[in-house]
Amino acid sequence: MTDLLAARSQMAMSLGFHIIFAAVGMAMPLLMVIAEAVWLKTRNEMFLELARRWSRGVAIMFAVGAVSGTVLSFELGLLWPTFMEFAGPIVGMPFSLEGFAFFLEAIFLGVYLYGWERVKPWVHLASGVGVCICGVASAVFVIAANSWMNTPVGFVMDGDRLVSVDVWEAMANPMWMHQSVHMVIAAFAAVGFAVAGIHAGMLLRRGPNPFHHNALLIALLVGGSAAAIQPLSGDLLAKDVARYQPVKLAAFEGHFKTERRAPLRIGGIPNEATRETPYAIEIPGAFSFLAYGDFDAEVQGLEDYPEDLWPPVAITHFAFQIMVGCGFTMLGVFGWAALIRLRRRRHDESRRFLWACVLAAPLGFVAIEAGWVVTEVGRQPWVIQGVMKTADAVTPMPHLTIPFLTFTLLYLFLGVVVIYLLARHVFQSPTVPDGD
Repeated sequence: MTDLLAARSQMAMSLGFHIIFAAVGMAMPLLMVIAEAVWLKTRNEMFLELARRWSRGVAIMFAVGAVSGTVLSFELGLLWPTFMEFAGPIVGMPFSLEGFAFFLEAIFLGVYLYGWERVKPWVHLASGVGVCICGVASAVFVIAANSWMNTPVGFVMDGDRLVSVDVWEAMANPMWMHQSVHMVIAAFAAVGFAVAGIHAGMLLRRGPNPFHHNALLIALLVGGSAAAIQPLSGDLLAKDVARYQPVKLAAFEGHFKTERRAPLRIGGIPNEATRETPYAIEIPGAFSFLAYGDFDAEVQGLEDYPEDLWPPVAITHFAFQIMVGCGFTMLGVFGWAALIRLRRRRHDESRRFLWACVLAAPLGFVAIEAGWVVTEVGRQPWVIQGVMKTADAVTPMPHLTIPFLTFTLLYLFLGVVVIYLLARHVFQSPTVPDGD
């Protein structure tokens, strides 16, 4: 394994592990806040127990996420020192703001976990809202740094150095808003469906149970609502990519030839040698509309750019297809849930629907992982689009395979610990009296 591949693999593994906890930190607090709000309104002890259990899940994921996030901060300096030396004056600000939001989140979470019956109910509920807001803010600040790598602005180059840096312009780069919104919505969809799948599994194993049924409804409401609006967010982000990263956009679709009324390809296997994407289902003009809002618009193909500036086309295309496929599958499950509700039936009466929820449980996180592959791999060979190549940013330190294997084992261990703790302290049937 080359040093560049080892560094990229270690960073990818660390980000892939940490992003799960970041997503939970954004969305899970909303579930516990909704459950507590229902308890305050109805005084149904079942919802109080649900809020307590979900808050334990938030605490577990927060603790492990803090560990994996700390590892990432060290890896940025150890694996990519040239990048940090060059971009530090810009990415330092969003990373600092992310740290500030993280500490605020920890304070609010402490009040929430230890404030039961110690603070006024509205203060306790507000602290839960604070956890959610700070979790989202942390992600938005980190994405400011990443979106700047996609659309670098707010500086002037003097040779190989940044001068006249405007960190606020850099943070408010052209892709920040839509990339942030897309990620936040994805987190709510992923967590909502994951929690829904777990409680659906409990209903399948143990039969009708009002506790798990109501938990399923809350999770579906959050996850399904996010899945329903995600296509709109994706459309806006795709138009940004068309404007600022047309090579990445072409790789999305395995689009080699510049043409008008470009087709949208579903599936297919890009072949860089023949510059074709066979076996794809093509929808004429749909790609032009996705990119520019015009079915007859001209879309640039990969052939307009030197091959050494192409991203890995097959990986980018497959990851994009997986992301979109997972998103629409979740949307279909939510549509099924809405249909059951319209027919005034209970969701736990349909074992087929419960199985659909179980099978859809991991899809949101699969979509998130695939989406970040699209973002990062699709930007290659650049670490900063058009400014610095990834090969120029990597550390000269040799033997990176050893830390890669070490951290892989560490993350596997942490993953097993998290699953055990969640199964033991969060996702079990309650001992409180049931009530519908």
